[in-house]
Amino acid sequence: MATDGGIHHYARGECHAPSLSHRRIRLQKGLYADFYHFLLLGEGRAELHFDSGEDRSLQGPLLAFLPPQARCDLSISAGTAAHLVGASAQVMVDAIGDKVESYSLRIFTEQRKPVEALDSLLVAEISPLISGFVRELADPSRSSWMVASAYMRLILMTLWRGSDGERSEPRGQGETGSILQRYRQLVEAGFRQHRPISAYAAELGVTADRLHSICQRALGRSPIQLLHERVVQEAKLRLERSARNIQEISDSLGFRDPTYFSHFFKRKTGLSPAGYREIARASAGSENSMLSSGYADWP
Repeated sequence: MATDGGIHHYARGECHAPSLSHRRIRLQKGLYADFYHFLLLGEGRAELHFDSGEDRSLQGPLLAFLPPQARCDLSISAGTAAHLVGASAQVMVDAIGDKVESYSLRIFTEQRKPVEALDSLLVAEISPLISGFVRELADPSRSSWMVASAYMRLILMTLWRGSDGERSEPRGQGETGSILQRYRQLVEAGFRQHRPISAYAAELGVTADRLHSICQRALGRSPIQLLHERVVQEAKLRLERSARNIQEISDSLGFRDPTYFSHFFKRKTGLSPAGYREIARASAGSENSMLSSGYADWP
């Protein structure tokens, strides 16, 4: 985890007042190359110029979510006010957390295309959160990772709820799909507790055999495989994106000792936690299929 003093390497917050000429901003530049961006546009116009050659006009007021894959320049028209905030993967990991809603937020943030929210009530609700994020970063003497992460969590939750994110999630059919979705949510909230599958099944009101059958049919994996994959995914994220030592990561994931965690991780990945972290650091900024690629890798 970065210290609060280094938050500006992991988050950005900019307030662009109306000006007499248009401004053009490269979103994914330098420190911000892999940031998740949110654009709050006031009355006026802006345009996104994607690297693919596509241009998209925006008419405010609106909020736009721009994932790292949406590589583009932003042009803000003369006379238009805008707030631009961004967060690195490390901040997003903290903001998304591991609560019941976290699975849905991970799916939502892994969209590769921009999301636009035009509803005036949603824009009004999220506007003070964006402004608060910008203010927090504006004062280096008090800028806090915890506060920035908290604002980002509220921004994500508000946008997800207001953009019908829940209804757009991939689901199975009928009761089977509902049980699978609820199991995913329970795992998301409790994967660090290392509960037996029978406890999850009991909470879902089904037998362990029934849960096993549902997971195998829908995903080709057993419930314990899904649970272990979620633990491994979180371990990878923390090894890649935090400065915690192996024991701290082991403790945070609910393992009784770091040796057991190391054995578990190596059995699942073929690498020790230290070896994985070394490869992750050496591969920074490059594509490596061995590494975690995002929040939605867990099925």
